[in-house]
Amino acid sequence: MSVDIKVPTLGESVTTATIARWLKQAGESVAADEPVVELETDKVSVEVAAPQAGVLGAHAVAEGDEVEVGSLLVVVEDSGSASAPAPKPAPAKAAPAAAAPPPPAPSSASAANPNPGVHQPPVAAGPVARPATPPGDIAARGAAQAFPSASKMLSEAGVDPAKVAPGTGKDGRITKGDVMAFLAQPPAASTPAAATRKDDPREERVKMTRLRRTIARRLKDAQNTAAILTTFNEVDMTAAKEMRAEYREAFEKRHNGAKLGFMSIFAKAVIAALQEFPAINAEIDGDDVVYREFVNLGIAVGGPNGLVVPVLRDADQMSFADIERRIAGFGKSAREGTLKLDELNGGTFSITNGGIYGSLMSTPILNAPQSAILGMHAIQDRPIALNGQVVIRPMMYIALSYDHRIVDGKEAVSFLVRVKQGVEDPRRLLLGV
Repeated sequence: MSVDIKVPTLGESVTTATIARWLKQAGESVAADEPVVELETDKVSVEVAAPQAGVLGAHAVAEGDEVEVGSLLVVVEDSGSASAPAPKPAPAKAAPAAAAPPPPAPSSASAANPNPGVHQPPVAAGPVARPATPPGDIAARGAAQAFPSASKMLSEAGVDPAKVAPGTGKDGRITKGDVMAFLAQPPAASTPAAATRKDDPREERVKMTRLRRTIARRLKDAQNTAAILTTFNEVDMTAAKEMRAEYREAFEKRHNGAKLGFMSIFAKAVIAALQEFPAINAEIDGDDVVYREFVNLGIAVGGPNGLVVPVLRDADQMSFADIERRIAGFGKSAREGTLKLDELNGGTFSITNGGIYGSLMSTPILNAPQSAILGMHAIQDRPIALNGQVVIRPMMYIALSYDHRIVDGKEAVSFLVRVKQGVEDPRRLLLGV
């Protein structure tokens, strides 16, 4: 018995994906739940596994093709029928030779063509007059270079495919993501066309991944849409470091190996501050402001394909141990490329920690449509004035970027002060003060 492998549901607002690479080839044996193909979406890479053991049939789509949810990827044949060779797929969009218009009268050059199935331009001693290509033919040829979903978007937007080509799909075909990226660009100023950049032989040109293009577009959209402002403060990490050192071993034993880190302390401090300043946990939706009585906390983690922000749902209901376990799991999944799409949606506030890479200070960009994001940074011993004395303390700069359309400066500064107070004296988090 054969089983179809189709494009799975890809999560909220995601309807298409690109075939990143085939992990198994036609005719190869596969085990149940063994990944056979990797899909790349606007948000993350997803591996699709075989539902049963057997032999993989011919690929219904090629690497680089854009596919929609529910479309066929490949068929897994039952092992019992594996003696027969894997069937070859019918060409997806092969144009029959008989349907092509008859070629022009043969010339001596065309008669010498060793492969009559491949069109080659005639060679002549002198210039050859050619009829002008009608504009309609140019548009048709451009549309043929786009995937169906991309062609539909081009038609609806009234965009000439030539303006988007070449695309990022296989053989330069235009994908839906290419069209969306083109439409998201601001109108170009009417300036003389810039000269084509000439690459140095020592340079390497690599096409941006779909995930990287989407990250770039979304961050630029956030800058263009929100009124982003950043406020700073600094945190004395002495108490947090002492608490961590004193209770780390007992914490790990009590919570089955969960490690006590600084992120759970900051997460708890953020949650307490969000409950006091709800506008920072809110969202602008058209002319409305949507306030929330829950906290879905996004934690930025680095993966092989770029930065992703998995979400701790209902983080306000979690303990320190719950938060640490989930963050550790997210980090492992990001490194292995196994994050699920539903783990990346629905965040209401985000935390990013550039300090793990050595950043001393930065201005984080909003993760739209969220209204604010907290940036943590490196802990550095610095001299500070304390009770009239100059002392050395482990200090961290923290930054809050926020949308000034919904969050006032006073709220933003007060929120950051509350976070500072919670981290500098973690007992406040336990007592709710």
